[in-house]
Amino acid sequence: MSGMVQLMKTQGSIANRTDMHSSVRSATELLQQEIGQAGRVSLGSPGANVTLNAAVTGTSGFTLVASDGSSIMVYPNEVLWVDVGTKQEAVPLATGSGASGTAFFQNNHAAGAQVSALGAFGTGIVPPAAAPTSYPNGSTATVLKLYGDINGDGNMVYVEYTCTQGTSTAPGNLYRNQMSIAAGAKPAKDNTMVLLSNVLANPNDANGNAVPCFAYQVQPLGTSFCVTDVAVTLTVQTQNKDQQTNQFQPETKALLNVAPRNVVEVYDTASLVDPLRSQPMPASVTALLP
Repeated sequence: MSGMVQLMKTQGSIANRTDMHSSVRSATELLQQEIGQAGRVSLGSPGANVTLNAAVTGTSGFTLVASDGSSIMVYPNEVLWVDVGTKQEAVPLATGSGASGTAFFQNNHAAGAQVSALGAFGTGIVPPAAAPTSYPNGSTATVLKLYGDINGDGNMVYVEYTCTQGTSTAPGNLYRNQMSIAAGAKPAKDNTMVLLSNVLANPNDANGNAVPCFAYQVQPLGTSFCVTDVAVTLTVQTQNKDQQTNQFQPETKALLNVAPRNVVEVYDTASLVDPLRSQPMPASVTALLP
């Protein structure tokens, strides 16, 4: 009987830790995927052919249409790649909302001319508020802010991950808050946004310094900055106390070099070849940062 009781306790400990590993692995895999996707610019759904609805010349208003009828979103200062061949040009928008806008076209373009978004968002991972960027309302050690076609479905969204660290008796949460980049306001965090509900403060590093949930590698890009690597460190504990030690079991998961591939690509291209490929942050995203 004693042996059976000990075996049951051991199995309970293993199941307890397995559940913890499974939950934190799912959260970090989602973080890794979405950080990698940050900064992607899309005009319509994947595979949609986006074209001009009517001919344009000089300073003109325009409307875009997608071959599959999906919705299109443009915004002021976005740079579009218009037409093909000798008439192809990069066109910054003076105004833009929904599928329509105004711009100055150096070349004449017929109805049906192909249109795509140039490059990616250099600030797809919103640079941190701390030095050297001093980016207003940027990402922090506990709040990761990113935007773009995060889900690869043609919808431009803004996502915030918020890490609230707690103690073994009062653990914190990891929240994921998603909205359209055109949302007028940011939804308040609630329990439906919780990815992890057992978050602890991270152990100090070898020098005794506190380890943040999110850390950023920042590079200069033109007159602004971009984030080319994100380090994610999360410490969690088991939901139940271990049956043998009567203590919660902690575990630290670290992703030290997660690169937002779209941002890295546009950083390389904009730095060396064409600065227009780094798309500016939409004003609607700037309004969601605070």
